[in-house]
Amino acid sequence: MPSTNLWPRVEPLLARIERPARYLNHEWGCVVKDDAPFQFCMIYPDTYELGQANQAVRILVNAVNATEGMGAERAFLPAVDMADLMREEGVPLFSLESCAPVAEFDAVGITLPHELAATNILETLDLAGIPLRTEARAEDDPIVLAGGPCAYNPEPYAPFFDAILVGEGEEHLPEVLGRIRELRVEGARRADILRALAAIPGTYVPSLYRWRSEKEAQEAGSWAEPLFPDVPAVVDKRVFAGFAASDAMEPMVVPYTEVVHDRLNVEVLRGCARGCRFCQAGMMYRPVRERSADNIVAAVERGLAETGYDEVSLTSLSSTDHSQIAEILARVNAACAGRGVRVSVPSQRLDSFGVEMAELVAGQKKGGLTFAPEAGTQRLRDVINKNVTEDDLFGAIDAAFAAGWRRCKLYFMVGLPTETDDDIKGIASLAQRAYDRAKAAVPADQRGSVRMSVSVAVFVPKAQTPFQWDGQISPEETLRRVGLLKRSVKYKAVDVHYHDPKTSFVEAVMSRGGREAADWVEEAWARGARFDAWTEHFNEEAWTEAAEALGIDPARIAQADFGTDYVLPWAHITAAVSPKFLARERERAEAGITTPDCTFENCSACGACPTLGLDIELMEERPTKEGDAPARNPYRKVAAACGDVAVACHPERRPQAEAEGTSEEEAIR
Repeated sequence: MPSTNLWPRVEPLLARIERPARYLNHEWGCVVKDDAPFQFCMIYPDTYELGQANQAVRILVNAVNATEGMGAERAFLPAVDMADLMREEGVPLFSLESCAPVAEFDAVGITLPHELAATNILETLDLAGIPLRTEARAEDDPIVLAGGPCAYNPEPYAPFFDAILVGEGEEHLPEVLGRIRELRVEGARRADILRALAAIPGTYVPSLYRWRSEKEAQEAGSWAEPLFPDVPAVVDKRVFAGFAASDAMEPMVVPYTEVVHDRLNVEVLRGCARGCRFCQAGMMYRPVRERSADNIVAAVERGLAETGYDEVSLTSLSSTDHSQIAEILARVNAACAGRGVRVSVPSQRLDSFGVEMAELVAGQKKGGLTFAPEAGTQRLRDVINKNVTEDDLFGAIDAAFAAGWRRCKLYFMVGLPTETDDDIKGIASLAQRAYDRAKAAVPADQRGSVRMSVSVAVFVPKAQTPFQWDGQISPEETLRRVGLLKRSVKYKAVDVHYHDPKTSFVEAVMSRGGREAADWVEEAWARGARFDAWTEHFNEEAWTEAAEALGIDPARIAQADFGTDYVLPWAHITAAVSPKFLARERERAEAGITTPDCTFENCSACGACPTLGLDIELMEERPTKEGDAPARNPYRKVAAACGDVAVACHPERRPQAEAEGTSEEEAIR
């Protein structure tokens, strides 16, 4: 393990900063493998409260620690007060478990959780004493890796990382670390290590590519030109093929201090094929893979016993879509009966949240429910392929408030492609009618306790989605539309909250930018930008001045509309969903044509399954609506797998589905 213990220098600082528990080790459940010959540090580029709750960090640290000869420790970006004090006292960034300097580890991994964490990545590297750019690192500096959602457009981060891992990391990260370890033992040069990493599927090594001009990129079909013939021109994401059969009980650390989502989290399924056209996660986690009810219930019982938590969350992108969710909730509720344990399902689908689901989710403690209609009119919901109706919303509200809930939040977006003022007014109308339904569903003497809030986010075009070619509306236009919405809401009981359009603007630039965005990030950080996702720390001037100093026009990056034939800066990275499918979905959006979820109906020919050599894995056939008979899909088959029932896309139908999907719009319906 790293030889230096910084604790004697860190401990005196804790009396001078807020929340010192952020920087203490020895939490319940932490693992220290100080005898492992290869040491890795996994870093979340934000405070402990946010990072410790991150499920990906937990999974990856466990995966590395489960690998023979490797040890993994955690580190988090200190809050502003601690970071400033560490610089003042000359204390570098340290790991939590052994309080060792991050720069002494063999390899370092930094997750890319969202676009507004970009300057925090530089803050992390600088505090660690690791040169910001790959080209400046010495032979004995750690190999710096990245992964996470923002890896699907890695270019705004490309110069800062030696390698970027695209996709799911349970198998990928230990494989990459194993190769680094082998080559370090052999005495390989840093350049040779990076060249070897590029040969591992799903691994992008930015320094091995020349960045083309826009004209060259449009002619060549990619902005990134490999510098060597054995470097892949396209990097496909990696997927953990064994997810469905893997143990749902992921060992977790119980923190000393309260963190965000401070509860036991059990991942019930991975992937979502609902196909919302703005949603990056729905594209990048395909195909859908479910864990069995037996696996999940056992994990909940064991996890509660080992951690002492009184709340468990059944996590996924769309937990109520799980084919066995009713059984899972019934069994978990029975196992937790009389123990004061709350069971939560954080992602409730409007069209699957009926009376039975409301009763199963209700439990003994009822907080607030959140539903996401996303758009105020059916026309716009069809454009974004939300595939829910007003009746779905009203039915969910009727069930929830009759079951005892009294607070509900509705999520919407402004600035979606094709949005008009009528769609904005539709948000107000829908929220007011939802409030009326909620009041009508509760006894007369309780109607005064009914609360309805509207939360509005600004549409951010994301890489690898059908809306990646669509620009974001300007911050000024966002404020105009939000103002129209607030004026249109006539009920005082309906609260309207909205996201700061200035931070959403930076997010859009980072989402759509090429390598020029990396210079913008570094310049903004040098001018004081950090913790941009925190309202009190966002420094608009730093970003504006950075753009002026570099001669960059961030508005063009964020707001430009492109045709679907335009080659975008991330064309060399794929989420296994084909560009043809994304372009076709953008055309269907323009026409207001919806595409069904392939786990309920026919294959939509997105290309993920054949590209990855995987199939959809369901434990049972999914019903189309609560109480309906299971859908019968002629393109899918039922097969026995690991003692459970698994439903897979029929491989013989894929070529036909692909052919159908590229011709008439209605062919795949």
